[in-house]
Amino acid sequence: MRSLSIALAVTVSALSLTACGGGSDDSADVKKGNDITVGLLLPDRDTARFEKFDYPLIKEEVASLTENQGKVKYANAEASVSRQSEQFQQMIDDKVDVILVDALNSKAIASDVQKAKDAGIPVIAYDRLAEGPIDAYVSHDNELVGQVQGRAIIGELGDKAEKSKVVMMNGDPADPNTARFKDGALSELQGAVDIVEQYDTKEWKPSIAKANMNKAIQAVGLNNIAAVYSANDGMAGAVIEAMKEAGATRIPPVTGQDANLDAVQRIVSGEQYMTVYKSFLLEATNAAKIAVAKVQGRSIEFAALARETVDSPTEKGIPAMLVPVVALTKDNIEDTVITDGVYTVKDICTSKYKADCEAIGLE
Repeated sequence: MRSLSIALAVTVSALSLTACGGGSDDSADVKKGNDITVGLLLPDRDTARFEKFDYPLIKEEVASLTENQGKVKYANAEASVSRQSEQFQQMIDDKVDVILVDALNSKAIASDVQKAKDAGIPVIAYDRLAEGPIDAYVSHDNELVGQVQGRAIIGELGDKAEKSKVVMMNGDPADPNTARFKDGALSELQGAVDIVEQYDTKEWKPSIAKANMNKAIQAVGLNNIAAVYSANDGMAGAVIEAMKEAGATRIPPVTGQDANLDAVQRIVSGEQYMTVYKSFLLEATNAAKIAVAKVQGRSIEFAALARETVDSPTEKGIPAMLVPVVALTKDNIEDTVITDGVYTVKDICTSKYKADCEAIGLE
């Protein structure tokens, strides 16, 4: 795995963490060789990273760890909870050796996780903390993600923050990460700005975020909105589009998350203020390592990778790896997504953004 060269400005904060922990430990105790199958269930196609980065990176790492004998069986729920449940059952029926799941609905998936447990198939929650007897969790400190977004807004507003009207565009309430993002953001914003409107966004759909932003514009007034907390980049794009259609000549600071290519381009052009860059490379490759170590019974390596623990509503002391995050602005594009090989300058600086790239020295 190529090492990251960026200096991460934030560290993993406490999230009910302890040095190492228990969780479900009686699945897949039988050691297996390299001829293994990893089931991968991702939630949607609207979030660009899942198809473009997470799946290919996990597939590549599993092959690397198993001398090209291991394979990944992949399914995408396309934002349907029922479809994800059906795909989960299919993985069990196909007798995969381990399941990596990014749950659309953390509570609804619990019964599927239990079925896998009963079938002797370990389940690792990926990116979002699923309920049920999962064996490990690989993600980021999601409360810290919200804190980074909130700090970015406060920092950009400066002395004007206290009287500034801020709209909050939160994610899907069914996603367990949404509450953590929101709690982190509120820990920075509450009392520091005037939060005038808050919205939840079912299934993280940009169309819903856009409709809610139109409501906020009507309620608050376009020119009175000083900043928008958007929990991810897909919604940030929709928020910005709504403001432009309403006649905005200058877009106030808008946050995001995931470092989607179009979001990075909006940051270059000045339309979006920042995004939270979560290393896809670290999250995906380490999820693959944990999955393979679990299946192959390499308990020492598994414990070394999943050194923290987290609690879900149904399980305590789940072994976890929490990957650090960084605020990406126009000042550090080169030191983050370009240095890490996520995008090239050519990817970002298309003809539409050529002048903007030159203005910030991105050539």
